[in-house]
Amino acid sequence: MSGATVTADLLVEDGIRFATRATGLLAAFNVRGVLAATDVHVARRLGRLGGEDDEQVLLAAALVVRALRAGSVCLDLAAVDRTVLAEGDEVVDTSDLPWPDPGPWTAACRASPLVGGDDGTATGRPLRLVDGLLYLDRYWRQEQQVRETLARRSAAAPPAVDADRLRGALDRLFTQAGPGDAQRRAVAVCTLRWTSVLAGGPGTGKTTTVATLLAVLRDQDPSLRVALAAPTGKAAARMQEALAEVDLPAADRARIDGLSASTIHRLLGPIRGSSRFRHDRHRHLPFDVVIVDETSMVSLTLMARLLEAVRPDARLVLVGDPDQLASVEAGAVLGDLVAAPADPEPELDRALERVAATGPPVRGGVTVLDRTWRFHGTIARLAAAIRSGDADEAVAALRAGEHDVAFVEDSDLTVRDPAGLAELRDDVVGSAAETELAALDGDAALALSRLDEHRLLCAHRRGPYGVTRWAADVERWLLEAGPVADRDEEWYPGRPLLVTANDHDRGIYNGDTGVVIGTPRGPRAAFARGGAPVEIAPSLLDGIATVYAMTVHRAQGSQFARVSVVLPPAESPLLTRELLYTAVTRARVHVRLIGSEDAVRAAIARPIGRASGLRRRP
Repeated sequence: MSGATVTADLLVEDGIRFATRATGLLAAFNVRGVLAATDVHVARRLGRLGGEDDEQVLLAAALVVRALRAGSVCLDLAAVDRTVLAEGDEVVDTSDLPWPDPGPWTAACRASPLVGGDDGTATGRPLRLVDGLLYLDRYWRQEQQVRETLARRSAAAPPAVDADRLRGALDRLFTQAGPGDAQRRAVAVCTLRWTSVLAGGPGTGKTTTVATLLAVLRDQDPSLRVALAAPTGKAAARMQEALAEVDLPAADRARIDGLSASTIHRLLGPIRGSSRFRHDRHRHLPFDVVIVDETSMVSLTLMARLLEAVRPDARLVLVGDPDQLASVEAGAVLGDLVAAPADPEPELDRALERVAATGPPVRGGVTVLDRTWRFHGTIARLAAAIRSGDADEAVAALRAGEHDVAFVEDSDLTVRDPAGLAELRDDVVGSAAETELAALDGDAALALSRLDEHRLLCAHRRGPYGVTRWAADVERWLLEAGPVADRDEEWYPGRPLLVTANDHDRGIYNGDTGVVIGTPRGPRAAFARGGAPVEIAPSLLDGIATVYAMTVHRAQGSQFARVSVVLPPAESPLLTRELLYTAVTRARVHVRLIGSEDAVRAAIARPIGRASGLRRRP
């Protein structure tokens, strides 16, 4: 067969993978591209081990595996035909596939020897069916663990707090705030509760609130042991830098100086050769306060490990934006916690009144900051429209003609040098030239600042809308414009760098960006670290790439003065509401969207919607 290679179980034809031994429903869904060969193999193996040959059950098992790869914790059998997407960069019409009827399908799964329920019986089975949601047993247990741990923490007696001292600290730190100020209220909630969630979009003051909270807690008890953590090294470094920049009164600043942040994995203590950690339910973390930033990127598995390691009498504060892109692994825990139903907390509301932090009733310990300080005007209008799912308002904001938003429509991005991108080219070339001039002068701080003046973001990695193509175009534009620095050397001054692997010894992490600068000692790679930039000899670095364009996922947690976003066609399954919102909110001053109105509308109409039981049941 032309263009095909064959193995015992796998046929690869023109890049499409088929499980050659699959039959019936598994074969139909594999050929269409909904199921990968690995999904089919896992389902067939489970069937052989468990004595199950009902092809409806095997299809459900394969779809559960596929759902996990797509970020969902479980499979909603009643809605799967409307939510599943094929692999790759194109949406596949699945309406004519032989989807089982949800009622009989659910009944077949419930009766299967592979499937247990939530009543404690039939333990040891690989699948669980609970409220119409089908799980791999491991993920059902993790979800149960998260739910039960949070319920226990919520039911425990609240922390002992000196209300008069708390009110005094809030009055000192929020001198111009009224009793309904959201940040003041958030600090009070996090002080008065063992577990709290601080949610808000970029620039809404989450970092300022966290810094103020730490000062308040240390005012209550100077001996409190504090841990700061984030899911990635990059996010941990940004958290530490941002907290160091918050303006606080001298006495309060002294209370929080010296705190450092780490990844959640490093905090828990990974055990070499094991998926477990040194700190778990038997060996709790020795901290009184644990604050986790960028929680939207924390998977269900990692959240379960974290919750079991935190002492029951330690405060846990989860910080993040539930509207941004979620973890690349299964789960969207922050979004689930914000959206989940929760009972009123009248005792907490009364305690908040005593410290002049009144407002709407608090549910589930969740406080949402919704006033944006990073950007204003049309960017804020556009971000709000995307977040709320209002495509008409988003398109109107894009076409308003304001100075802070530009919409480049109807360019054929599949051709070289598409029309209408002269301003993008000017931004790219101008930013690169200024970066190179500063780098040639050896001014690391200025070079890093110029590097962040503009960033080109893409949804795809490859293809006409991807990072690889656009990075090559940018390099060509720079050469055509006449580079400031000599490009004959690999480590030329002004070369923009992207770290692709964590290097704990050097203090740089996957996703960090930096720039090469010229020094009397030779070229050095400079990275921002809050105070003076860190300068590292190139010979000491590994896992470094040139970054003239980057994916929106890579940019999460960063901000730039100006951002240009290349949108793929409306049919791309990567184009989601969360991706568009994350891309737009990376900009402080100006955002440029390059794509079609159809792409914008398709993204806004396509929230990721990961399946989970957390937001269904308190």
